[in-house]
Amino acid sequence: MTDLVLHLVKPIVAHPDDVKVAVVDGEAAVQLDLTVNADDKDAVIGENGRTIRSIRNILSAAAGRKKATLDVLDPSGARLAADAAREESPES
Repeated sequence: MTDLVLHLVKPIVAHPDDVKVAVVDGEAAVQLDLTVNADDKDAVIGENGRTIRSIRNILSAAAGRKKATLDVLDPSGARLAADAAREESPES
């Protein structure tokens, strides 16, 4: 899973050497924490969260029966505020 995330993220960022993935693997779920350079957060999140949503969809398909979650963190380890877009529900 780590290799897949790196394969998808490194080509779209300006600082590929700063991309890191930490994995917590459980029986039924896999939690991945993606750390990127602060300058690259917009490229990873994408417009309206489309890029990160696509990466998460690919990751979910690759995880099979396990539930895979991906959080984007800044270099200090704080979750990026723009990443919260996945938790917003569209308003009617």
